Amino acid sequence: MAEEERRDVPAEESHPPPPQFLVVTCTATGKERRFAAGTAASFAVSLINKKLGSGSPSALYIEAAKAGEEPIAFGPNALLVDYGNGWKLRTVTDIDQYGDDTSGRFPQRSTHAHDSGSGGSHGTRAKSSAKPVINFVYIGKIVIAFIFIFVMGAFFTLALEYLPLLIQAINTFM
Repeated sequence: MAEEERRDVPAEESHPPPPQFLVVTCTATGKERRFAAGTAASFAVSLINKKLGSGSPSALYIEAAKAGEEPIAFGPNALLVDYGNGWKLRTVTDIDQYGDDTSGRFPQRSTHAHDSGSGGSHGTRAKSSAKPVINFVYIGKIVIAFIFIFVMGAFFTLALEYLPLLIQAINTFM
């Protein structure tokens, strides 16, 4: 009976089986990596970054891109999926995100949708190749913080030194 029901379904209504794996193209090296459908994006990014050479920029996140369409970014907890014909999964690096020469790649978006704090609680956040900026304002803030710490220390030291006199004065008035 079940075999007869299967034969009655037209070929147009039957859906092709989902792909067994997804291909993510690393934009830094051009290599393709295969992942099982449903893999977490943060795992894929961390694995791609581990396999990169020392001179290559690290991947920040994965996005699905199609010529003429707005790219779809995968958050760290998102599962990788195939969006169908023409959509390609690729990594996004600092170079890609900030609009340096992409020569033949998909068009870059005009807005920067990357949240650098995303996924920080899981310890799998993509490492950025940007160097920290140290300038006079940063050093000035550190110096002011140290001065504040020493002033507070002096205040509490004096308060503890004169605490017995304060207690004695309170007791004499009561």
